[in-house]
Amino acid sequence: MAEARFLLVRLGSMGDIIHALPAAAALRDTFPGAQIDWAVEPRWTRLLKNNPDLSGVISAERKSAAGMLATLKRVRAPRYTCAIDFQALYKSALLAFACGAPRRVGFTSSYAREGIAAVLYTERLNPRGPHKVDHNLTLACAAGAQMPQRARFPLAIDPEDEETVSCELAKHSLREFFVLNPGGGWVSKCWPAERYGELHRALNERLGWRGVVTFGPGEQNLAERVIRAAGDPPPVALPLALGPLMALLRRARFVVSADTGPLHLASALGAAVVGLYGPTDPARNGPYSDADVIVRNAHASVTTYRREASYSASMFSITVQQVVEAVERRLELRA
Repeated sequence: MAEARFLLVRLGSMGDIIHALPAAAALRDTFPGAQIDWAVEPRWTRLLKNNPDLSGVISAERKSAAGMLATLKRVRAPRYTCAIDFQALYKSALLAFACGAPRRVGFTSSYAREGIAAVLYTERLNPRGPHKVDHNLTLACAAGAQMPQRARFPLAIDPEDEETVSCELAKHSLREFFVLNPGGGWVSKCWPAERYGELHRALNERLGWRGVVTFGPGEQNLAERVIRAAGDPPPVALPLALGPLMALLRRARFVVSADTGPLHLASALGAAVVGLYGPTDPARNGPYSDADVIVRNAHASVTTYRREASYSASMFSITVQQVVEAVERRLELRA
């Protein structure tokens, strides 16, 4: 298949894009001469920058008619032979359909978040394996890729991003530090900000390191609540763009986070991770490294992916002491 031309569609979000990276790597390993392009929302193009497995990245603009038309022209021009939709939403399936590829590979309607998306595929598959990474590899293998022996997450960090982080850390005299990430897309899968503050105090007393609180747009209040609860010395709150965030996470001694994008980013970058889980299943959505440690009290029967706007009982049940012990186990494994 020297003339194979693949369009990969995973428009967002952070963690989901990261979980699809090994599928792109498997395609590249199997088809070294193929054209492999990835369509993604503009805000996430940084995750794919300088990815050696990709021939190109298509910034899928949908906020204006002109942007949508430009996106359609870009996906139609290469005359792809196969489109793979990892997102399983109507908008992603429609883009795969619009590219004109004769093969369109996606998930079955029973698995897709929007079952109607499956109507637009020529091949529909039930995912194999427990994890989202495995599910995405199911589609890549259906398109002809060989199953890799080891998942690969190529994430490039720019020198200027390293410099930005170095300057920020120097301002606060931080050399050894850990990261606390209190935010997340759904409140029901987050751990209360005040618990992160208590955790910082306990870890600082035990380890002597200060923490860095990372937060995204609209989450400044969360960071402030963590700092108020932490006491003295407080953690440092750093709002960082995606590139510097990658550089920060890779330098951290460890990262504590609930099931959200920065957790998966940290794990993919090789940082030591402690994941806090309640309603979502860590076997499906946990950090992909076997070395990382999960804290979950919830029984499997409470697993749900409903997006609730208040803290869940399963996340409230996680104690600060449990997380401290999990951090100590993770650091022992790293040593």
